[in-house]
Amino acid sequence: MSARRGEAGTLAENGEHRALREAVAGFARGTGQDRPDSRTPEELWSQAGRLGYLGVSLPEEYGGGGCGITELSIVIEELGAAGSPLLMLVVSPAICGTVISRFGTPEQKHRLLPGLADGTSRMAFGITEPDAGSNSHQLATVARRDGADWLLSGRKVFVSGVDEADATMVVGRTADARSGKLKPCLFVVPRDTLGFEFREIEMELSAPERQFQLFLDDVRLPADALVGHEGAGLEQLFAGLNPERIMIAAFAAGLGRHALDKAVGYARSRQVWSVPIGAHQAVAHPLARIHIELELARLMTRRAAALYDGGDDMAAGEAANMAKYAAAEACAQAVDQAIHTLGGNGLTAEYGLASLLTLSRVPRIAPVSREMILNFVSHYTLGLPKSY
Repeated sequence: MSARRGEAGTLAENGEHRALREAVAGFARGTGQDRPDSRTPEELWSQAGRLGYLGVSLPEEYGGGGCGITELSIVIEELGAAGSPLLMLVVSPAICGTVISRFGTPEQKHRLLPGLADGTSRMAFGITEPDAGSNSHQLATVARRDGADWLLSGRKVFVSGVDEADATMVVGRTADARSGKLKPCLFVVPRDTLGFEFREIEMELSAPERQFQLFLDDVRLPADALVGHEGAGLEQLFAGLNPERIMIAAFAAGLGRHALDKAVGYARSRQVWSVPIGAHQAVAHPLARIHIELELARLMTRRAAALYDGGDDMAAGEAANMAKYAAAEACAQAVDQAIHTLGGNGLTAEYGLASLLTLSRVPRIAPVSREMILNFVSHYTLGLPKSY
């Protein structure tokens, strides 16, 4: 499929976007025997791939939809709103697919993008390290040349879905031949590569995607494992991380809508002292406030996606951070208020809200904490001095 995007400043969705949103919402909720609760995440992923939803942002010549992050963010939001979020959408097509589409060699694009587009292959993304945290300038994963090959060594943490991914895009650093300084580079490491080890991290997180540590001990990679060329590493990171923030914002907005819908439905039907509890302002006003905050977050998410798809990477970076912050806060508050609205029922398995408590915290933490976003806005937008 393809779509025409308006100017970056246009926030209203066009007809094709509305049609996509309706189609994904219908698919996510399921019809007839194909109910959401009857599909495993693997089945949902495969079906979404066959329908073209996973590859909507990837180039048409490689089996994608030829659209952008605007359209892919619609997909993940509507999946989240139906209670069926697929977090690997953030990683496989949004980060890895975008980076390969923009910077990969022609051979890499032909080899990797078709599978990412139709969902028959997946790619994880490894950037976070135990001792670096949010400081990507201190990454200790280093690649060095050995003849025509690369030797990659280091460690990564909180890498989603490595067990299901065919390969992982690993952020490392290489030495600049002229200055000797280390600079970021991205490598595609197949899961079965000798020396590539992963171990699951035990999480109290209600999500199908599992988290892993990566251990890379002189992993030998061919020359074409390097994405694009050495000089584009920093640009590649920004190309992947801005879509990541936009997708997390859309995921959070969808999850918040899901919780709000459950709370509103309950407030309409639950009757105490002869009237539905939603008739009481103490119940109604908090839900109305959540709705307003979610809508504002969705607007900023659309703006960030439009700026990115329009090619304005700097403005998109600012808007993506703001969208991620706003949506994460609205999502967490929506889940809290939904559980509070249902009272004891909000903690039962029947209503499925309590399990969202941990999941709704993910957008506040990943891929960057809300405090680091506030740092970004205070430094970049407001021009205040840094404390670090």
